[in-house]
Amino acid sequence: MTVAPFVPQGGDIVENALLGGRVRLRQPARGYRAGMDAALLAAAAGAEPGERVIEAGCGAGAVLMQMAARAPGVRLTGIERDPTMAALARDNAALNGADATILEGDVAAGFRALDLEPFDRAVSNPPFFDDPGALRAPAPGKHGAWMADDGLAAWTRFLLKAVREGGRIVVIHRADRLADLFALLGETAGSFAVRPVHPHADEPAKRVLVQAIKTGKAPLRLLPPLVLHNRDGAKHTAEAEAILRGETGLGW
Repeated sequence: MTVAPFVPQGGDIVENALLGGRVRLRQPARGYRAGMDAALLAAAAGAEPGERVIEAGCGAGAVLMQMAARAPGVRLTGIERDPTMAALARDNAALNGADATILEGDVAAGFRALDLEPFDRAVSNPPFFDDPGALRAPAPGKHGAWMADDGLAAWTRFLLKAVREGGRIVVIHRADRLADLFALLGETAGSFAVRPVHPHADEPAKRVLVQAIKTGKAPLRLLPPLVLHNRDGAKHTAEAEAILRGETGLGW
């Protein structure tokens, strides 16, 4: 199937191969580019065929396209407030033959504004910062991906409303926001599972993958860490490389 590329006004796009070439992703040549975090979130989503999954802030669709390749038969919906990125996500869905619906909408408006039935799973890679004074101002093309204008609470509220009772929420975020994730998601969710993600085995985790179950009551589980890089010259550890190539997932 030939799909004419969508070209954002005033900029070019590039096409990258993900999951060992099973996924083709078109995204802006400049600005925010999907990478390791998207790959890890897709690997940890754990969706089953026939389930309905929503992603809050889907960007160009990197997570959704990798989920579609990993779990054929999953029905995917992405929410994105940037019309340019939403158009790219639709382009990528057509390019990859993915069962994905991309809607334009703002997470801050809440899930109910979409008038959709609750989903089986909700996933997100929320912007990592909500305090403009916490870092040097990002480039304009990265602002929406880095800065949560309405704070992390707006994203967790959306995710909690987006899933049915017993539904699962999976988030990747900064490790130093783990306590905030517990507090915010813990309003109506529980049965937390946490997988730390370390750059190297001898360095603190910089990311965490967190799963929560709406109305879940099970005790917290701290899972074995994922280490991304060795110090022997190899770019990635064997486990990280297998995830990036789509040869394995990240179970809970």
